[in-house]
Amino acid sequence: MKSILQILATLACALALTACGGSDDAPVTTPDLPVVSKADLAVGTGIEAIASDTVTVAYTGWLYDSTKTENKGTQFDQATAASPFTFQLGKGAVIAGWDQGVVGMRVGGKRRLVIPPSLGYGGTANGPIPANSTLVFDIEVLAIKR
Repeated sequence: MKSILQILATLACALALTACGGSDDAPVTTPDLPVVSKADLAVGTGIEAIASDTVTVAYTGWLYDSTKTENKGTQFDQATAASPFTFQLGKGAVIAGWDQGVVGMRVGGKRRLVIPPSLGYGGTANGPIPANSTLVFDIEVLAIKR
């Protein structure tokens, strides 16, 4: 069992590390859980997307920021219905969080994914996305081809 001094020392270290956390512009990350958080904003119609389907989507991606509305921090990417993104689901063509999070969506469906770093880009920066970033995506399925 830990003594009160060990607990206080642990808290003091945690506070000191938090206080030295870097600039205010650094993204805020969530604990790196090995799962994607999914929230359906609208349920679509037709077949459900499964692995090996070719899926066409419109989406917007943000860095996770717990201080912002809906945890949407800095926007880093977007594909619109006029210029959509198409990929093969479950084949590693996208980050693992998308391969997990898009499964089960239907055409017209809209879903918010919160993706931990381990299912995103991990410890590697990718363009405007810093290393170890938690990501938020709003995705709308436009087409599914089986």
